[in-house]
This record gives sequence, structure tokens and C-alpha cells, in this order.
Amino acid sequence: MKEKNIGSRYEMDMCTGSILKKMLLFTGPLMLSSMLQLLFNATDIVVVGKYVGDNALGAVGSNTALINLLTNFLMGLCIGANVLAARFFASGNRQNMEKVVHTAMTISIIGGILLTTIGIIGARQFLIWMSVPDEVIGLATTYLRIYFLGVTSLMIYNFGSAILRAVGDTRRPLYFLMFSGVINVLLNLFLVIVVHMGVAGVAVATAVSETISAVLVVMCMIKERGMVHLDIRKLSIDREIFTKILFIGLPASFQGILFSLSNVVIQSSVNSFGAVVVAGNSAAANIEGFVYVAMNSFHQGAITFTSQNYGAGKIERINKIAITAQLCVITVGLLLGNIVLLFVKPLLGIYTNSAKVVAAGIVRMNVVTKTYALCGMMDVMVGVLRGLGYSIMPMIVSLIGACGLRLIYIFTLFRLPEYHTTHNLYMTYPVSWIITFTAHVICFIWVRRRIVMKKDKI
Repeated sequence: MKEKNIGSRYEMDMCTGSILKKMLLFTGPLMLSSMLQLLFNATDIVVVGKYVGDNALGAVGSNTALINLLTNFLMGLCIGANVLAARFFASGNRQNMEKVVHTAMTISIIGGILLTTIGIIGARQFLIWMSVPDEVIGLATTYLRIYFLGVTSLMIYNFGSAILRAVGDTRRPLYFLMFSGVINVLLNLFLVIVVHMGVAGVAVATAVSETISAVLVVMCMIKERGMVHLDIRKLSIDREIFTKILFIGLPASFQGILFSLSNVVIQSSVNSFGAVVVAGNSAAANIEGFVYVAMNSFHQGAITFTSQNYGAGKIERINKIAITAQLCVITVGLLLGNIVLLFVKPLLGIYTNSAKVVAAGIVRMNVVTKTYALCGMMDVMVGVLRGLGYSIMPMIVSLIGACGLRLIYIFTLFRLPEYHTTHNLYMTYPVSWIITFTAHVICFIWVRRRIVMKKDKI
């Protein structure tokens, strides 16, 4: 017999009551924590841009696409753990929930060590493949190698947060992030301005803050008496759970990698325009990140809400979840996107004192930020599909609809002199978002009908 949830005040039942109200309660702390994470990370770029120079700014910024690739890979695996944990939590399956918790945290430790080793050894070669300008590649390599020292902590925090999100707890990860983020900012200022460590200083600050947040999330799970309790002595990998996590998580990781690889190719194309454009692109992308993570909180909400309701057999609520998440993400995307555009010059001025760098950043933001709601709409549909356990399908759609189109354009028309501009390069984003979103909607309609038909046959 399966036990009923013995929840704490941080847990949330997403299978009853108002979807909008609970989604806002769930995504609010998640949105704030993601934006704070970016704000704290932005201190890396702001501090080096203001106190070290444009080459240092370009060095840190040129790692953005590669770090996003790594982050997307990790988040994909975390989605596998999140989906399973949400299902078992909603159905009251304590035994399998325990297996998910300990398998996921073991994966985070082993995977983190492997990625750290690969990253430190291959850092310079990765940057060479990305065509990072010669004047910044030395500094960029230093930053990346130190950054990889904190990857194990990054994995532990992300997997732990994914487990907590599965039961509706987005508040405690926010508290942990606020604390570690403040440490990050203080260390940034101290190591760069006082100790004069340059890009190495901001990398060390990032690694230390990630370790602090990892320790906090582990301590939280150890002290927790509910279904997310972590017992260090039980750390192990359950083969069946591990397989299920990979079945859902690996396609999500692969999809994230595909998007990141296409962005790496775009970054390489940006690098071909020189250090000024690289710096402007880096600053603009950093600002846009605040809009993206705000929208992405509804992607996370769509995954968890769908997973819990699917696990509890509440199939009739799935359509409402998808529509609610879409309305929320469109509102946030349009609102924040226009606010950013309204203050574009002073915002870019935070990152650099160079008028040329600011001008280069405005070119990107006039294309991407105006249309960013399309990206959020696409991600929400992916979240609903993943919450239903369909992870391979959105991966294939993304491969063809987004990444494929971007790469085809870059290696064909973009090579022609009349199309070889940064504006035309950035236009690959909104075009791919529209096409991919449409394809995901068609896939959702098909999956929804299939699930209903299966339920009717039971």
C-alpha cells in the first residue's frame, strides 16, 4: 500500500485547487532565485568590465555559450529526476521516491567529478574551437578552468533543487541562493579590486559560492523528514530509477546541448566580428538572461505541475496547466522585454564604458528582446511534454526546427557578403522559435489524445 504524503509547509499539492494561484506561488520564488542567480553572476562581467578592461570582459563573456552548454546538459538530467520525483510524490510512493532522491544525488557527485576533469583538461581547446580572439583566449582559459572546479558543487545544488521543486518547494533554494550569492558578490569585489586577481578572482568567487549553495541544499535534505529526506549512508544508484532518469533526462540534456551548440556556432560567428562586438554581445546576452530565466520559471512550473497531475491520474487538468503557463509566460516575456528595451542604454552602460560596445549590444537586443516571448512559449510546450514523460519527441523537434535551421542559415546565406551582418545573424533566433513552437503544439495535441485514449481503455 502506498503512503500518503507527509508534507512540510514547503510542499505543494498541485493536483487540486486553482492552477493559476499555485503556479504563481511556485514560480514566484523560482523566478526570483533565477534572476538573483543571474544578478550575482553578472557581477563577474560588471566587475571585470569596470575594473579590469574590455579584454577581460570579452574573456568572461566568450565563455558564456560554453557554460550555457554545460548548464543545459545538467538541467536536462535534473529534469529526469524532477519528473520522476513529482510523480512518486503525487502518488504517495515513498519507496520509489527514496530511490530517486539517493540515485539523483549520487549521479550529481559522480557526474560532477567527471565533468570537472574533462573541463580542466580541455578548456583551452574548447575555446580554440569556438574561435575566441587571440587577445582574450589566455584570460578566457584561466576563467574556464577555475570555473570547472565548482562544477561538482553546481551539479549537487541543481539536482537537490530539482528534487525540492518536485514537491513544490521553491522557497528554500531561493534562500540558499541569496546567501551564497551575497558571498559571490563580496568575493568578486575583494578578489578583483583589493587582491587584483582579475578574471581568476571572479572565477574563484563563483566556484566558492556554488560550493556554499551545494552544502546548504544537502544539509536541508538531510534534516528534512518528509519524502525528500537524504541519508548519506544510502547514497547509491538504483538501476531501474537510473534508467528512467536517463530516459527522460538524456533527451532533455541532448536538446539543451543542441541549442547550446547552435549558440556556440552563433557565438563563433559573433567572434568573427572582433572584440568590440564580442563584448557588446556578451553584455546584451547577460541582460537578456534576466528575461529568459523569468520566463523559464514557467517552463519549470509546467514540468512539475504536469508531472504531479499525471502521477495522480488528473489528466483532465493538463490542458489547463498548458494554457495557464502560456498566458503567464507571454505576459512576463512581453512586459520584461519591453522594460529592458526602454532602458537599454543605461543597462548596457553598467557593463562597459565603451560607446562602441554599447552600440554593438543594442543591435542584438533590438532583435532578440523584442521577440523573447516566443522563446518562452516554445519552452512551456517542451515542459508540458516532458512532464508527460515525452522527452525524445521535443528533442527531435528542436533538432530540426531550431538548431538545424540556425546552422543551415549560418553555413549558407550568412556566408554571403550581403547577409553577413550581426542583425541577420541574430534574426535566426525568433525565426527558429516560431517554427519550433508550432511543431511542439502539434506534438502536444497528438500526445494528449494518445494519453486520453489509453485512459479510456483501462
